[in-house]
Amino acid sequence: MSRAEDHEVVSIYPHSQEQIDKMMTLAPECVLNWATKDGWPVGVMHAFVWDKGHVWLTFSSHRHRAAAIRRDPRVSIVVSGTSSRDPECPRGAITMKGRAVFHDDEATKKAFYRKLAHKVSPTDKAGEDDFYSLLDSPLRTVIEVTPEKWITFDAEKSHKHRQGTLDEAELGKPLSGDTERMNAERAKRGLPPRQL
Repeated sequence: MSRAEDHEVVSIYPHSQEQIDKMMTLAPECVLNWATKDGWPVGVMHAFVWDKGHVWLTFSSHRHRAAAIRRDPRVSIVVSGTSSRDPECPRGAITMKGRAVFHDDEATKKAFYRKLAHKVSPTDKAGEDDFYSLLDSPLRTVIEVTPEKWITFDAEKSHKHRQGTLDEAELGKPLSGDTERMNAERAKRGLPPRQL
């Protein structure tokens, strides 16, 4: 079976760093995920800013997520290219594993509020100022998430590969999930190993 016919293998369709930067800049929202005290994974949608290779977002300090992330700063951020209306935004999805740092100084908060308000209303100064006023509240905190690992899926590469129009040089190296782990699962089900 050719790779173009194999829907189980997805790690061969990574985004480039340029595509990651573009999607993280153009996507309007992300899902912030963290672990609760009893181990449950939880996620909430957030508007966010991608700035100098870091994700920035905000919420009120009394939210459960604030206590959870202060206890364990390991979080993940999930972004979908289909959330953007910009035709330049890459298609597919990105998951970023990283660690969060809280910022509660007024200078950082106000600078971030302005960047986020502008991202939300880039062509409407009145709308930008209104959103800035909404954000500028005494209970609000800001987190900065530094990436440690990327998991990406380039939907356009996958589509072109299935159509037979992708240059094979654009494929990524298959990761262990699509080599060892997949073949271990195939063996459990009595299926022959797949060579990639």
